[in-house]
Order: sequence, then structure tokens, then C-alpha cells
Amino acid sequence: MARRESPGSPESPPARLETAAALPAPGAPATVVEALAAAARTPEATSTGLRFLSRRAPETRQTWAEVAAAADLVAQRLVAAGIERGDRVAIVYRTEPDFLVVFFGILAAGAVATPLYPPTRLGRTADYARRTAAMLQATSTRLVLAPERVARLLGEVLAIARPELGCRSVERLLEDRAEDQPSSAATPATVGPEDLALVQFSSGTTGAPKPVALSHRALLYQGRLLHDLWPDSDSIRHSGLSWLPLYHDMGLIGCVLPALLRPGDLTLMLPEDFVVDPAGWLRAISQYRATVSAAPNFAYAWCLEKVRDDQLGGVDLSHWRSALIGAETVSPRVLHGFAERFARYGLRSSALTPVYGLAEATLAVTFSALEEGPRCTVFDRALLASGQAREVAGEVGRGAQGAELSSVGKPVRGFGVEIRDERRRLVAAGEIGAVWVRGPSLMTEYLGLPDETAAVFEDGWLDTGDRGFVHEGELYLCGRTKDVLVLAGRKWAPEPVEAATSAISGVANGSAVAVTRLPEGGDREELWVIAEREVGSARSDAELAAESRRAVLAETGLWPALVVLVAAGVLPRTTSGKLRREESARAFCAGELGDARVFAAEAGSGEAAR
Repeated sequence: MARRESPGSPESPPARLETAAALPAPGAPATVVEALAAAARTPEATSTGLRFLSRRAPETRQTWAEVAAAADLVAQRLVAAGIERGDRVAIVYRTEPDFLVVFFGILAAGAVATPLYPPTRLGRTADYARRTAAMLQATSTRLVLAPERVARLLGEVLAIARPELGCRSVERLLEDRAEDQPSSAATPATVGPEDLALVQFSSGTTGAPKPVALSHRALLYQGRLLHDLWPDSDSIRHSGLSWLPLYHDMGLIGCVLPALLRPGDLTLMLPEDFVVDPAGWLRAISQYRATVSAAPNFAYAWCLEKVRDDQLGGVDLSHWRSALIGAETVSPRVLHGFAERFARYGLRSSALTPVYGLAEATLAVTFSALEEGPRCTVFDRALLASGQAREVAGEVGRGAQGAELSSVGKPVRGFGVEIRDERRRLVAAGEIGAVWVRGPSLMTEYLGLPDETAAVFEDGWLDTGDRGFVHEGELYLCGRTKDVLVLAGRKWAPEPVEAATSAISGVANGSAVAVTRLPEGGDREELWVIAEREVGSARSDAELAAESRRAVLAETGLWPALVVLVAAGVLPRTTSGKLRREESARAFCAGELGDARVFAAEAGSGEAAR
């Protein structure tokens, strides 16, 4: 189907942004396997590599030469164990040396890596088993690789997915003997750039995560793209630091691959260590003089809330040149607050860099200009609600005319962005619509889901499921298409509703979701707000519900029919920590959120617990 364009007005340019692609350098690696081999041959291979930090164990190092040698052994053992070209092998490791040995070993065997998150919440084992088993089934996984301590916890998962599915640790794999195998059986298959390398699951913010199939070519394109953004010079040698999990695209593709292609140093922390001690992230950036570190918006908000000055003695953040912010809606309030709060430690506001990407594009789609600082613009709040973006001057915040949004920049090399209406017609700049993208690293498919794949592709363009608009040559986001709140025939973004509730003292920061539902026996959609209580808060649930309703009304003009308060940590989240709105609503309706206190709006402004 050809792309259609709406006529628009002569004064309004189309909402389209594009950049040209650069060809890879002659002789550049064509697969991730070749890239690791090339890195292992460089003089830096025995001196640069990965540094693993843990609050409970000494620092460990792993050079690129060591990764390559260990991955080669894993590849041989996988082939001897019967793994063939194109087979899917799941990885259930934390951020630890064995993760990367297994990842590169799977690729070297000609197989396809499927990273899955390990079990972490003891109180959510049933939910974890159900979701992980579904992922194993969706990818037709042949083998699961996990540490012995994790393998013992995966029994229920394997029983649901496929009882005969094997699970081994790296140690057991390397100990397995294969004298009865002919020597040719242990020869890894040769792979090409179009062969699948990785299946990563979409975030699942609006539904079940989908298996996104990515080729070697797509992974290397993103790796080169990010590598080239930070060229070394005589005055600076870039290095990265990340606590993002390696089973997530920002951690694996966004951090590991650029370091591999350099090859250079990368410092990796455990995600759980960041949650417990966010100041440790900032201390590590200072100690290792990292120049690039990325995190979702919630992480910067978490630092604002939890980091104390007495935890940052001697910290110097002046070397942090790119503080990338992505994976979820970027809050201008958080950007301003983070820049102001940590300026005394050398952080330059120009380091803050909002970005946009998604699993279906392998990773990056747009970047703000590096070392220029975020671009935040105030738009007319009422017009935004009606689908138009018009810049205004004036106050922002609760009840004000203006709403401040952060740009996520321009398309990265080779990518294009369009904004389209519900009939897939290109709209004019300043009109809000669906965000469509195209580029050299789009997914091959949703693995084994041809109908779902066809539904999001059109003439090489991908429907991202996000909503946004183009303003002065840059992209601004307004939420998810499927997450849009529909009330009385009008559409609203859930983010302002959630932000209003999350800002209340006694509600856990960033732990509120807003959905609309047609109640049983009802005749119109209702707005529901589900929020987690802050641990240790002395405020009553009734107080929190009443203030939430007032805050949402003041911020958006909407009146929640239900406010639901639940314990901290029980709302379903994606692997990157984002709240899953639809799954949260489903779990509430099914009575799966534990001790949920529900406050319904009575006629007028009263509250009634039920």
C-alpha cells in the first residue's frame, strides 16, 4: 500500500524527518562473530574489556581476548550438544562475565541468542513462570543456559514451556564430554549478515511482549552508529559505564557493542545495586571517569529522590559528557532538577541527552544533539489535548496553560521519522499522530507472527505504537497509541495523570498507572488510577486517594472514578522497569495485586473505600 499524504496547508511543512545512511568501511566485520574476532586481534584486546562491579564482591575484569577465547569454547560445546544454525538458545544470566561469554558463544555456534531476565522477586514467581514460559514457547527455544543457582528456580518455567527443554550452566556445558561425536560435529556453522543473531522482546508496556527478530547486520549497524558518535581523540578516550541489564537492548546493544567495536573499556554494574544505592552509579562514573552512561528517565528521578550529599564525597562528574535518557517519557522537570542538583559535582547541563528508540528498530531512532543540552519547549495544554502542538509563553505546571515537553532530537544516521493520522496519511508539522520510522536496522519480523508483523509494516516503514509530533525539525513524544485514555469521545495521554499522582508525598516515585475501562454494567469509560504506596509513609490510603484525585483534576481537568492504592513493588513492569499499564489493569481486575485499597468517587467530590 502506498503512503498517502494529507493536503495540509502551504505554510505547514510535512511532519517528516530523514537523514542519509553511511556505508560501512571497506573490510568492516559483517557479523557480530567477525566483530569479536577482529577485536581479539587488536593490540588493545589484552588490555581493554569489561569491568564488573558488585556491592557484594570484588571487582572483576574480562578482556576482549578472554571473551573471544571463552566464547569459542562455548560455541564448540553447543555444536557438539546438537545446537544447529538458527536454533534459539535462551540466556538467563545476570550482569556477570558468563553472560557475554554465553552470548558471543551462541552467535559463534551459528545460533540465535534470546536473553531473558532472571527471577528476582520471590513474591512474583507464578507471574514470572507464566511470562518466561511464554517467551520460551514463542521462540521455540532449543536450550536454556543459566547459572546453577538460577537453573534450580526454573523448574516450573520449563515444565510450562516444554518439559523436555534442557537447562545447563556454562560450567556444565564445558564439562560435557563429546568423544562420541565426530570432529565435524563440533565445527560451528558459518553465518552471514542477514542471519538472525538476537531475539529481544518488545517492552510489553501495552500488552504481551513480542519476539523481535534482529539480524547480525542490524546489530552491527547500531553498534557502529553509536561507536561513531563518540570518536576518540588525542585529548579524550571515551569509556562507558552502565547498570542497565544485559537482557535489555540499551544494556547489550547500546553499551556492549560500541565498546566491542572500539575496542575499549566498559564498566558494568548490577541493576539491583543501582536500585539499592543510586549514588553508587554516580560514584562509579566519577571513579572510572566514564564519558557515556545511559538510563531511563525513572533512574534520574530516583537519584533526585534518594541520593544524599553525604554519599558523594569527592565525586567529580565533569567527565560525564553524555548522560543519555531514554526508554520512557523524558520529564523536563527531572531534566532541570537533575542538572541543578548535581551541578555542584561538576555535571554540565549540556551532558543531558534525551533519546528515543525501540526494540523493533534494534535500538536508537533519534538523538538530541550531543553536548548541547536538552531542548524543552512549552506548548498550549488545551491544544495538545485536541491534537495540535503550538508553542506558548507562560507558566507551566499544575493548572497552568502551558505544558513543557522535551524534544528527543533528530533521526540518527540512516533513519527517517514520519507522523501519520489514523488513516496512515502523513500530517503536517505540529499535528499529533502516530510515529512511523524506517531505517537500516529495523527488525526482520516478530518471530513466528506474520500477521502481527504485517500489521506494523507498510512500504518499509514501521508503526512504532508511539504518538508524537514534529516541531522545528525535532521529534516530541506524547505517549503510546494503545495507552491513550478515551473519555467521553476524547483522547488523553496517561502521562500527565500519572505524573500528578506520582508527585504526591506518600506515593512511590514513578509508580502510578492510568487506564480507562468500561465498568461492568456501566455505559461509559471511566478513568482509573492505580498507584503504589511509598514504603514507610505514614499517610492514610484515604488521604492519598483524595489528594490524587485533586491533583489529577488540577493537572488535567479529569476526575478519576477509581483510585487504587497497592503495596510498593507489586505493579507489573517490563524488563527495563517500565510499568505495564494494561497488565496492571488486568491484574487489578483479577484480584492479583494483593492488599489493594479501592476508592471510588461518589457523586460530588466524596470518597468511598470498597
